[in-house]
Amino acid sequence: MDISISIRSNEQEVVQACIRNENWAQKLVYEEYHEQMLCLCMRYSSSHEDALDILHDGFLKVFQHIPKYEIGTMLSAWIRRIMVNTAIDFYRRESRRSTTDLDEARTVWVDGQNVIGELNAEDVMKAIQMLSPIYRSIFNLYVMEGYSHKEIADTLHISEGTSRSNLVKARQKLKEMLMHYER
Repeated sequence: MDISISIRSNEQEVVQACIRNENWAQKLVYEEYHEQMLCLCMRYSSSHEDALDILHDGFLKVFQHIPKYEIGTMLSAWIRRIMVNTAIDFYRRESRRSTTDLDEARTVWVDGQNVIGELNAEDVMKAIQMLSPIYRSIFNLYVMEGYSHKEIADTLHISEGTSRSNLVKARQKLKEMLMHYER
């Protein structure tokens, strides 16, 4: 007989079971957050396989560091932070950064078209995945995760100017790609 336990109603019990390395609790956490975190990982990767690598590495870190989780904070937010950091680590391992200075960045003006409003989420996700690893990482950290340019610079070991420059370039590239999707 399968017993269903809600993480939200029994979070402390589930976390304690994860600390004790109980498989049922780890499976419950994985199943509860798998889809949400896979979507996050897809934004940081260039392929589904890379996203799965990030996801699985992230969940390994979640279960390794679950004793550090503070009951009362949002478990989903804590897991999300670990996944973002795992994606950044993956980026550092897998890519060779090619960045340019702020001086080379061009100002991008939106011409008033709302291309994104006409697209579905899958089209936008595909365009984000087609960005270079540095553009994709900076775009996700700034736009999706709300990091400041200083935080991005510190995290990726680049200058704030490089972060700003690459965000401008990432937005321009996305705009160009999404214009092709225009219906």
